[in-house]
Formats: sequence, structure tokens, C-alpha cells
Amino acid sequence: MNKSIAVYWRMTRPHTLTASFVPVVVGTAIVAPRIESLRMDLFFAMLIASMLIQIATNLFNEYYDYKRGLDTEDSVGIGGSIVRDGFKPGTILAFAFSLYGISALLGIYLCLETTWWLLLIGIVSMFVGYIYTGGPLPIAYTPFGEIVAGFFMGYVIIAISAYLQIGYVPTEAIAISIPVSILIGSILLANNIRDLDNDKVNGRKTIACLVGHQKAVYVLIAFFAAAIISLLIAVLAFNVTWWALLALLSIPLMIKAVKLFWRDLPPQELMPGMAQTGKVNTIFGLLLAISLTIANL
Repeated sequence: MNKSIAVYWRMTRPHTLTASFVPVVVGTAIVAPRIESLRMDLFFAMLIASMLIQIATNLFNEYYDYKRGLDTEDSVGIGGSIVRDGFKPGTILAFAFSLYGISALLGIYLCLETTWWLLLIGIVSMFVGYIYTGGPLPIAYTPFGEIVAGFFMGYVIIAISAYLQIGYVPTEAIAISIPVSILIGSILLANNIRDLDNDKVNGRKTIACLVGHQKAVYVLIAFFAAAIISLLIAVLAFNVTWWALLALLSIPLMIKAVKLFWRDLPPQELMPGMAQTGKVNTIFGLLLAISLTIANL
């Protein structure tokens, strides 16, 4: 195919990939003080597998949005490669499954080095990634998209990343996964706020569709507040280092995201708000990882 690298890169929806790499980094950093040296082979295998599964999930979304008529040449966002860039639907689907295949090979390596129970978790995670937009009742069409995405991409990835290094999941890892999970859910919420009108027309029942634009922004505020509170609880009650509070430096970014969504504007004008919400997760997560690393010095 004669497609530019930029088109392929856009098709991965890079602004969303923070939801897969941040949990791996945080999950690894939280257990680093418990071991003499990290298994970097396991870290990178987990990192690449997580990102490939997310990219594949984005491609399934691309394919099924096209099949259901949600994507047109006038659609807002970076999706729509089938209608805008001339990709054949079958090519997108094959690409997605090929990424699943690579992830599965990496998963087998992780199992060989640790436990075969990870294989079951990986299969369930890939299945959920597929039915997020595939199947007769896609998760993305329900009010549970944010919860499912936050759980699997936040808690599950952090728990596995911690387990790979030390052979169990400590309480601190579970505690620190909660704010990360919430912020990953906020990325999906931001996307759904932007797409609210089009989603309503096409029968989706996301949180944003059910409550409307203004209340959905209040839900976003609640997500941000819950992330902050759960971080404080992790520090005060679950032995997470006080350095983790450095992640609160991301609060101004949260405020900016809310401001960008505050008015009910056309979808194209809400794009910066969605990008800003992704940035919140990235900066929060990286500050968290840096603080955990500092605490280990």
C-alpha cells in the first residue's frame, strides 16, 4: 500500500496511547523499591504488548464505526481512515488481528518467565478490547465504557506490571491504580463528550449521551476530583510515598481541560479539550512514576 507513515501513525490514535504506557510505567515504579534490579525484558515486553493491544482496539473501533455508518468524510477526530484515506475495511481488521498476534507472542514470553495465569488474563483483555466496539452489543455503546477501560487499562495493567517484577501484587499497587484508572476513564469520557451529538443520532447510550453536555462536564470534574482524592487516600492509608503527591501538579491541566469543555461547542472546537484530557493522564502518570523513582533513591 502506498500510504504515508503519518497516516499509519494517525490511525493508531496516538493521543490515546497514554492509557497503555502510563500504567506499565507506574506499575513497575511502585514495586521498584522491593527488588535489587528491574527485569527490563519483562518491562518492555509488557509495555509493547499493552500498547499493541490498545492500538488494535483503536483499529477495531475504526472498522466497526465504519461498518455501522458512524464514520464519514465529515467526521471529527483522527479516526475515519477508511473513509478519508482509502483503506479497505478488511485491511484495517487484518492489521488489528496481526497486532493481537504479536501481543500474544509477547504474552507467551511473559508467561514462560512468570506464570501461565497471565495467559488467561491476556485472553480476557484482548476479548474485551474486541467487544469494546465489536459484537452485537459493543461496550462503547453503553454507559460502562469508562469503567471497563479504566479497570482493564488501569488496574489490570498496573497489577500485571507489578507482578512481573516481584511475583505478587502489593497493596500499594492496587491503591495507586485507582487514580490512574479514573483518569484513563476520563479520556473516554472526554471523547464521548466531543462525540455526543453524533453518538446520540447513532443510538449510543454513553454517559455523555444520557446526561447531556453540561452534566457530562460535571461528571468529568467528578472524575478529576476522585482521582485527586484517591491519590491522597493512597498516600495517607496505603503506604504510598508522600513523593507521589507531586502528581497533583497536574491539577492546572485538569482545570484547563474542564474550561475547554465548559461551553457546548461544535465537535471540532472540543478537540483541544479531548487532547488536554489525554495530557492530564500523561503528566499525572509520569509525575507519579518520577516521584516513585525519587522515593527509591
